[in-house]
Amino acid sequence: MSQAAYEKVKLARDGSRPTGLDYIRHIFKGFIELHGDRRFADDPAVVGGIARLNGSPVTVIAIEKGHTAKERSYRNFGAPHPEGYRKALRLMKQAEKFGRPVVCFIDTSGAYCGIGAEERGQGQAIAENLMEMSTLCVPIISILIGEGGSGGALALAVADRVWMLQNAVYSVISPEGCASILWKDAAKAEAAAASLKLTAEDAKSLGVVERILSENDIGKKEFYDHIRLLLAEELSELSRDPDLIGKRYDRFRHLGAGAVVKEQL
Repeated sequence: MSQAAYEKVKLARDGSRPTGLDYIRHIFKGFIELHGDRRFADDPAVVGGIARLNGSPVTVIAIEKGHTAKERSYRNFGAPHPEGYRKALRLMKQAEKFGRPVVCFIDTSGAYCGIGAEERGQGQAIAENLMEMSTLCVPIISILIGEGGSGGALALAVADRVWMLQNAVYSVISPEGCASILWKDAAKAEAAAASLKLTAEDAKSLGVVERILSENDIGKKEFYDHIRLLLAEELSELSRDPDLIGKRYDRFRHLGAGAVVKEQL
């Protein structure tokens, strides 16, 4: 079991997987990228802007890792700085103002933990996203397409619907980080991976995500067409819900409730 979970981690990190920009380019039309957080700088690790989904305007935000070594370095390997999260929040608030749904694609090992990021308020930026997304008045769908690491991923995942690709992972910490803390040995990452319950199947069984997306045709036209259809159907349903914020609040308040009751019994 531990090996199976860690195999999913390795698949989620595979450099050949489609990145956030690949999804944007193949699912949406007329994407216009918007830059900057209006406070400090533009963060290339977070890409966002306006596009059309089946003719309807949406705001799209993605954490981008890049494919080549040059791209990955430029994108900081998908580890956002605080200005990346503030840019994302700026775009979400803009979407709320104009009544556009928000779609997020998440693929990060975690928020960047460098000195500069901490000096500019990394924790505060993530916390503000969690708070603001919880009461955003437009539908939000977040899809974990690779790694979903800690608060760096959660900062774009306080959504009405959270989906995961079949081989994506979602965890409070990397297996290596967990093993280093528990056993002072990163080599025990396989055992840690099983304990973290980080696979898509684990997340679905715990109610953390609503849908697991098959990777049978990943990267092909049929793969993107299927996701486009699911997004259009789900956003149409969510846009008609008069209690969107209340249900989003209940969704997150009830996470883990079943596990607590079981433990008490």
